[in-house]
Amino acid sequence: MSPVNIIRKAKEDQLDIIAITDHNSTKHCKSAQQIGSRYGITVIAGAEVNTEEEIHALAFFENLDQAARFQQFLDDKLTAIRNKPDVFGHQFVVDENEDILEEEERLLVASLKAGIDEVAKQVALLNGIFIPAHINRPHNGIFSQLGFLPDYIRYDALEVSRMNALEEFLKAHPETVNYCLVTNSDAHSLKQVGSSRTSFYLEEPTFQEIRMALGNINGRKVKVI
Repeated sequence: MSPVNIIRKAKEDQLDIIAITDHNSTKHCKSAQQIGSRYGITVIAGAEVNTEEEIHALAFFENLDQAARFQQFLDDKLTAIRNKPDVFGHQFVVDENEDILEEEERLLVASLKAGIDEVAKQVALLNGIFIPAHINRPHNGIFSQLGFLPDYIRYDALEVSRMNALEEFLKAHPETVNYCLVTNSDAHSLKQVGSSRTSFYLEEPTFQEIRMALGNINGRKVKVI
């Protein structure tokens, strides 16, 4: 799951746009974007955040400066638990040549000392895109953890998993009809890359065009396939 291997697999699967969303980290976004540019793939910088409530949420940013500022927030809020490489594996940060730059010693799957509302506000301050992840899963989704969808938080979309009785879930939660739905592979192994995808109807593969598609603005739109 190094950046170069992810990009190569995305190219094989004919993906045009991917996002790098390591757990509570944005540190691989730069190398992934550098490699993606060589393969003709747009790489969106992001992170999959584990909030204080153990809710997984996706944060996406237009540029690396915003991602780096969000990294400062993550570093400040991440619960200090030491990683056990023999259990969870090494957490190496590598460059575009796969040279190791550092090893993250904190357990990145730990929760933040920040609730979903604080995380959403931080993403908004950085003009990012905020999307609660796999809301229909029985764990680490906003419904499984809270039981409802707070209406005081700004969501740019909701991510759904195709593997968990999606139609039944959406019928049981009619409030989701008010939001754009997307699906992603949530790949934790190379074979999962591209296993689930969303079509974006854009004029060009840029962050702002993606934001417009999520808002169904000026003919831009998304379609879960």
